[in-house]
Amino acid sequence: MKKFLSGFLMGECTPANIILKPLLLLGFRLYVAYVFFMSGLTKISSWSSTISLFEDDYKVPLLPPEMAAYMATAGELVLPVLLVFGLLSRPAALALFILNAVAAYSLSQTDFASVAGHWQHITWGTMLAVIFAFGPGGLSIDKWISNKWKNG
Repeated sequence: MKKFLSGFLMGECTPANIILKPLLLLGFRLYVAYVFFMSGLTKISSWSSTISLFEDDYKVPLLPPEMAAYMATAGELVLPVLLVFGLLSRPAALALFILNAVAAYSLSQTDFASVAGHWQHITWGTMLAVIFAFGPGGLSIDKWISNKWKNG
């Protein structure tokens, strides 16, 4: 009983590691992927509006507006797909974390910045940081590849 309680208190609880952790990480991956992928689809649905937003409203540091628009859109369409499948999850999560941080900064410089938008970016950033720190979990291609390399 002591061993179980000490493991449970320190996060070494086998049922949680086998069931809860993979499901939680999958949920984070799917939710964040959905949010960013839908944003990418919105950007490509009206490319002229997207370019205008990057030129006039979003103040992305160090990049020309058109390049920032292309990079953000590509990232929002490709990286979420990697997260959904759990393929190259840590690099994808890190890249989306950076994209999210730049978007949060840019949004804070606009006239339509809101407290709700600020907290959304914090939530997404936290989920991405968890995915980066703990990996994609057991329900991922990364886990399958890792097991194959470890055992073969």
